[in-house]
Amino acid sequence: MLDLGVYHTLEILREREPGLFLGDKEGNEANEVLLPNKYVPEEYEIGDLIKVFVYLDSGERVVATTLEPFATVNTFAYLKCSAVAEVGAFLDFGLEKDLFVPFKEQASKMREGSWYLVYVHLDEKTNRLVGSSKTNRFLKNDLVLLSPYDKVDLIASHPSPHGWNMIVNSKHLGLVYDNEIFQKIHVGDMLTGYVKTVRNDGKIDLTLQRHGYRSIEPNAVQILKILRAQGGFLPLTDKSSPGEISSMLQLSKKSFKRAVGTLYKSGDISLEKDGIQLVEKELE
Repeated sequence: MLDLGVYHTLEILREREPGLFLGDKEGNEANEVLLPNKYVPEEYEIGDLIKVFVYLDSGERVVATTLEPFATVNTFAYLKCSAVAEVGAFLDFGLEKDLFVPFKEQASKMREGSWYLVYVHLDEKTNRLVGSSKTNRFLKNDLVLLSPYDKVDLIASHPSPHGWNMIVNSKHLGLVYDNEIFQKIHVGDMLTGYVKTVRNDGKIDLTLQRHGYRSIEPNAVQILKILRAQGGFLPLTDKSSPGEISSMLQLSKKSFKRAVGTLYKSGDISLEKDGIQLVEKELE
């Protein structure tokens, strides 16, 4: 049987009343799947290849669809609860069939209309796609093959008393401390971060900015982009408060001063009494 919860590129084998039957190039009958008529493209020929998502429909039958779900199996997604029933909650998954989240898989009781970060996986007993908002149990920090300065993909998981817990590369759990955050963060936000430290116990300290000298170039580029968008002037100086700088640039005051120093030395900006100004060559 074809793997469920993922995309497949399959060959159109034949046309029948309920739709098109698709299969792999090896001709394995066990890997044949129906693409119902409502998903059949307007133009096609037998032998064409088509990309489809394969899962169990509401009748527990293996089917293909050309609809694109919000997540595939073994990935995280931020989804809206569309209904709550006696057996659990149902989340809008981007398909006709909602994603089921049993009560035992809910970190807190789900409510219709609210959004939740969940891990999508196959239920071992039913082979159905299900969700779990108990995301931490799908993350492991016993073997972390990361080093300081490594660039990582982050998903904002939940706040803590010290900052924000982050899902790191969809594998590990890490933390960005409050003093490293200069922007608003919401559950489900997808961010780019950098590893500060991997501790002996596997815990990962993160930052949303590059470290030390490595942060100068990207922060300088960020300021240039914002300057251009603001007509070439920003009302920020070395006397501006950290709050003003963070609000406008999402940088710490220390990072701002380093980046401004770099831009000034390179001749990209001039320092005025009431702010920083792009030089004419940047405005042409």
